[in-house]
Amino acid sequence: MMRRPLAPPPKSGPRYNEFISVPKVRVIDDEGENLGVMFTQEAIEQAYEVGLDLVEVSPNADPPVCKFLDIGKFKYEAQKKANIARKTQKTQELKEIKMRPNIDDHDYETKMKKVHDFIGEGDKVKITLRFRGRELSHQQLGMNLLQRVAENVQEIAKVEAYPRMEGRQMLMVLSPK
Repeated sequence: MMRRPLAPPPKSGPRYNEFISVPKVRVIDDEGENLGVMFTQEAIEQAYEVGLDLVEVSPNADPPVCKFLDIGKFKYEAQKKANIARKTQKTQELKEIKMRPNIDDHDYETKMKKVHDFIGEGDKVKITLRFRGRELSHQQLGMNLLQRVAENVQEIAKVEAYPRMEGRQMLMVLSPK
């Protein structure tokens, strides 16, 4: 019987071989056959005879379920799955569009195209309306503009944060439906 050198206890991931602390475990061999409940030490010895490790795959069962596996290969496969899951995950970003209360029609249409693009990608959009000088006394113009924006995107987005003043700017947040 060949013994592997003792490694430090696993910080994360499943327990294996000598790090399994329970006296009895349910064992599944490398072909997926259930060998039944046996003493942990006996199961470890059987795994070494096959050239594999005894890995705890279901620690919360009673008794815990262990399998004959190559621990290095098992950890590698788990890491690969986690990396693929991380790649396919889409994080929702907050994109910002800045406007002025007296924006021209063509400029407005250009900004709205970008809003549609961002929402189409699944991102939230923060619309910032900046007031300068005497424009601050005409806040109703800004409110009308933001209501117009909300009406233009109501099929694809919902207003998450309604227009509010913050200093010299008015903010509104849109999120995809």
